[in-house]
Amino acid sequence: MLNARIKLRHLQAFLEVARQRSFARAAERLAITQPGISKTIRELEETLGTSLFDRTPKGVALNQAGLTLLRHAGPALRALEEGVQAIGDTDGVRQLRVGALSTVESRLLPDALRGWHAEGPPHADVGVSVVTGPSAFLLSRLRRGELDLVVGRMTEAREIQDLAFEHLYYERLLLVVHAGHPLAGMSPLPPEALSAYPWVLPPPRTTLRQQVDSFCVRYSLALPARRLETLSLPLSRGYTLGSEAIWVAPEEAVAESLVAGELRELSLSLEQQGGSVGICTNATLQPSLALEAFCERLREVASRLGRSAPSP
Repeated sequence: MLNARIKLRHLQAFLEVARQRSFARAAERLAITQPGISKTIRELEETLGTSLFDRTPKGVALNQAGLTLLRHAGPALRALEEGVQAIGDTDGVRQLRVGALSTVESRLLPDALRGWHAEGPPHADVGVSVVTGPSAFLLSRLRRGELDLVVGRMTEAREIQDLAFEHLYYERLLLVVHAGHPLAGMSPLPPEALSAYPWVLPPPRTTLRQQVDSFCVRYSLALPARRLETLSLPLSRGYTLGSEAIWVAPEEAVAESLVAGELRELSLSLEQQGGSVGICTNATLQPSLALEAFCERLREVASRLGRSAPSP
């Protein structure tokens, strides 16, 4: 049974401090004073008999007890919000909340969404909200119950921890250039030749960037000063087609352009097998029928694209 001393305001304050990593910013978001939110967190810690945050000069960070509470408190409050919303929902509109990494924005996710909505009832009245961004951002929202699932390449992410991950297929990062690029078709391609051109690559502190950094260490390369760091696929593609840049691209994002001859893959491989693309869910939440149906559609699309998970 929940301790009667723990109130809704305690959990709301805890989640906001965990989200903002700052008592001051959390107090501002909740429209209360900083002493007020500090007192609320202190009451919660005293009730639980343990601290929830490590205080540092740069702010606060969840300790192990805080992470454990976050895993349960976030989904619980989200479920409560949905219940209250459902009572006042007179038109029956529902929504599936999807976190999408750039590795699935071009084919897997659009195909799955089209097929899922084409099924008609019971999904005809279910809207879809898609949030994009780095894996750390999306997985933290999934853990708090703010997303129903995250799709993409994320097994290298520290934040995946105790979330449930289902593998769909492996996908490589490729080095690609426009068809008329000086390095297109050069084989063998000396690694040092890459340093003479601008790069388009994922931002620092993302799981995809970790693979780029490993590639640079393997070939003793330094990233060029002329580089564009972004997760935007349209921006990356447009910049690459109109410049001499080398794009570190997810295979799915450039598949059609490679077939059409607009882009060329360089002969130097950034990675062989690639990373595991799949579906991540929060096991502490009871999956809805809509979520289960959409996950099945993702599996079907992955299989149809010839990229199903290998048999055990």
